[in-house]
Amino acid sequence: MLVSDFDFDLPEELIALHPVEPRDSARLLLVDPDNGLFDRHIPDLLTLLRPGDVLVVNDTRVLPAELRGTRIRGENRASVSFNLHKRVDAHTWRAFARPAKRLALLDQLELGNGQADALTARVAGKGETGEVTLEFDLGGARLDEAIKSHGAMPLPPYIGAKRKAEARDNVDYQTVYAAEDGAVAAPTAGLHFTETLLQQLSDLGVSIERVTLHVGAGTFLPMKVDNTDDHVMHAEWGDIDQATVERILAAKAAGGRVVAVGTTSLRLLETASRATGTLQPFIGDTDIFITPGFRFRTVDVLMTNFHLPKSTLFMLVSAFAGMDTMRRAYEHAIATGYRFYSYGDSSLLLRAEQDDE
Repeated sequence: MLVSDFDFDLPEELIALHPVEPRDSARLLLVDPDNGLFDRHIPDLLTLLRPGDVLVVNDTRVLPAELRGTRIRGENRASVSFNLHKRVDAHTWRAFARPAKRLALLDQLELGNGQADALTARVAGKGETGEVTLEFDLGGARLDEAIKSHGAMPLPPYIGAKRKAEARDNVDYQTVYAAEDGAVAAPTAGLHFTETLLQQLSDLGVSIERVTLHVGAGTFLPMKVDNTDDHVMHAEWGDIDQATVERILAAKAAGGRVVAVGTTSLRLLETASRATGTLQPFIGDTDIFITPGFRFRTVDVLMTNFHLPKSTLFMLVSAFAGMDTMRRAYEHAIATGYRFYSYGDSSLLLRAEQDDE
């Protein structure tokens, strides 16, 4: 398919630079391929979801993965910054560097803006489009804690280009159920939930299950091809265990719907369903790329924010609810002032009917 098929005009003023307060007061567009579009708000999930449904959330925790510091090459010094985007091993991360042209293999780095306990690393690899491999002196949990100490919250580029990170982002850009360190971007549909709303849903009879997919900065990279067949999807690490799988399958067998909170939860669930057609435990990297024509095996309902034109995520929602339906939904959202992207409003998509195999 042509990437241009997924383009649309978005007024810049609809890009949300801060979330609404409280976080569960955002708007929610119900997208029903059979019955139309309905304007709602996040608390309406209490009537839109049903007892027996299972809400699947991504409990990854965003690391403050933007690091600034100094490149050291002999007597020469230069200011550099990095956005970590994928852990390689206990000591090593891949990162996007700015400006990458200042870096060479084996350059030494001090990260932390001159603090006495600067985080030290070296450039162990250099690829295309500004990507480098950083090998840190620390490893494992000690490295994670050092990154938290020295790093800043890595806001999406369409926000970071318009304002600097603020102290409130440390809370705003993290879900209330975040638990597993490793993401460098938030699973943003989950930002709308409060502990109170989750408890109310549980009291209603909606079960809540956790999976983990560490969102990478590759989610923000623009597509650089004209045809979707030529796109190479970024890989992200995910985990869904046996006990969680059994509970989700039991809920589905009893007539409940599987409601994925965010495209990250959906991508993991559908990855774990590909081998056999039925949800299975999974641990490892997934580079699943979902475009129209994909057959969904597990997810019945998707809660997700509004995405970029020509993005892999807009392709995913078009596959889920139908291209024509999503074009109408986004036209409506733009015309009625819905707020877009990570800090914006949300939508609840019912899956379009799929042809029998």
